[in-house]
Amino acid sequence: MTRTRTMEAALIFLSIAHLTAALRCVCQLCTTTNHTCDTGADGACWSSVMLVDGMEKTDRSCMSPAEMKAENVYCFSSRMPNVVKRNCCKTDFCNNETLHIHPGSFDNSDNKKRPLEEPAWGRLELALVILVPSCLLCVGIVVGVFAILGQGCAYNRTHKQDAEEALGDQMLMSTDKCLKDLIYDMSTSGSGSGLPLLVQRTIARTIVLQESIGKGRFGEVWRGKWRGEDVAVKIFSSRDERSWFREAEIYQTIMLRHENILGFIGADNKDNGSWTQLWLVSEYHEHGSLFDYLNRYTVSVEGMIVYAVSIASGLAHLHMEIIGTQGKPAIAHRDIKSKNVLVKKNGTAVIADLGLAVKHDSNTNTIDIPSNHRVGTKRYMAPEILDETINMRSFETFKRADIYALGLVFWELARRCSVRGLHEDFQLPYYDLVPSDPSIEDMRKVVCDQKLRPNIPNQWQSCEALRVMGKLMRECWYANAAARLTALRVKKTISQVIVIKDIKD
Repeated sequence: MTRTRTMEAALIFLSIAHLTAALRCVCQLCTTTNHTCDTGADGACWSSVMLVDGMEKTDRSCMSPAEMKAENVYCFSSRMPNVVKRNCCKTDFCNNETLHIHPGSFDNSDNKKRPLEEPAWGRLELALVILVPSCLLCVGIVVGVFAILGQGCAYNRTHKQDAEEALGDQMLMSTDKCLKDLIYDMSTSGSGSGLPLLVQRTIARTIVLQESIGKGRFGEVWRGKWRGEDVAVKIFSSRDERSWFREAEIYQTIMLRHENILGFIGADNKDNGSWTQLWLVSEYHEHGSLFDYLNRYTVSVEGMIVYAVSIASGLAHLHMEIIGTQGKPAIAHRDIKSKNVLVKKNGTAVIADLGLAVKHDSNTNTIDIPSNHRVGTKRYMAPEILDETINMRSFETFKRADIYALGLVFWELARRCSVRGLHEDFQLPYYDLVPSDPSIEDMRKVVCDQKLRPNIPNQWQSCEALRVMGKLMRECWYANAAARLTALRVKKTISQVIVIKDIKD
């Protein structure tokens, strides 16, 4: 009897240790030689199969504990039987199994139909399956007896708390709540990582699409209505699942919300009966992108400064790491351009489109680089990206590439600044040096070989704000990436222009 109890106790200990320890998973997205990755405690392995051009495409990797908070959104299988199937699991190398869209799918290696294989159980697995639940059931009964006899007060408090939380969810989605109220409640009482998943899906499934307002490589952007309020809906096709997953993941980073970063509302996958759509819902800004706005309007000196400060503030917040239990990792955008900056009604701007962003884990000094086909916008690529000398293992290099692109956006903005009625037509950077749709080779010749940069007009020297902007641009464009300014220094320098102007006035 004693020996049996000892074995049962050992099995329970091993089971608990296994559940709380880090997992090892097969990782097709990793660059390690053995193609494996570690999840950390409470993480999971995942595998995914989707139908792309009639062929099954499989991915496998790790899911961190932070990503597991969103497993209800990300560990989904489409209701369409032949579009997307995902599986998340919590044992070592459990994602090594072969998923198929439907039974009898073709194996891409030899185009032969293969029956699904049944797993073979070993003696240890059978022992664990039989003994562990029995032991846990016994422990549960004992704990339950003690709870009933001696923890009545604790039960009452928990019961009351659960009722209050249910009431809180009802209040959160009450009909008198607008989006600003929901986001404010989330920002002040939650973790800062986004609305609860159930609320996100409830909002997404009650949105009525109104009109298409833009198209891109990822899909379309629509203006939608939720309870009479305008929202923006970015719709990805199922073949762009990685881009949708990545952008939703970045937007739900803890402590990311900022007045100069596009306000994220929710993510959901929707089945319209013919195909699966992947939705990303955000705040709607009727003026559109800075690119669109500058094509239509000029800006005053004050307006230029406010736009520049707000863009730099948003980028500084992205780049900044916040240390703490509710901290935020440093994030690099990797696709800063005027089309990815939106203009708000109050004359400020927000940074949008985080689908290419990378996160830095300072504890392990690793960079979470997304594995998708998008590489950014060639016209805004820094010299070290164009000539392929960028150090992909250093997070600072990604931040410095953002600063280079920020300088180009400032150049577009400053050209449309009207001083004494004088201004220039809107143009994209290097408009006079490369074709309208330049290749990487076109950009490399101009930026790296000839070391040219956009022209800064002499008349900018007669205006203090434009003179400062011109100096900032040059310091953002250095060929030596290490010599470029930081986003925080850019923000502080432009803010000083506001102070100087106020003193003069």
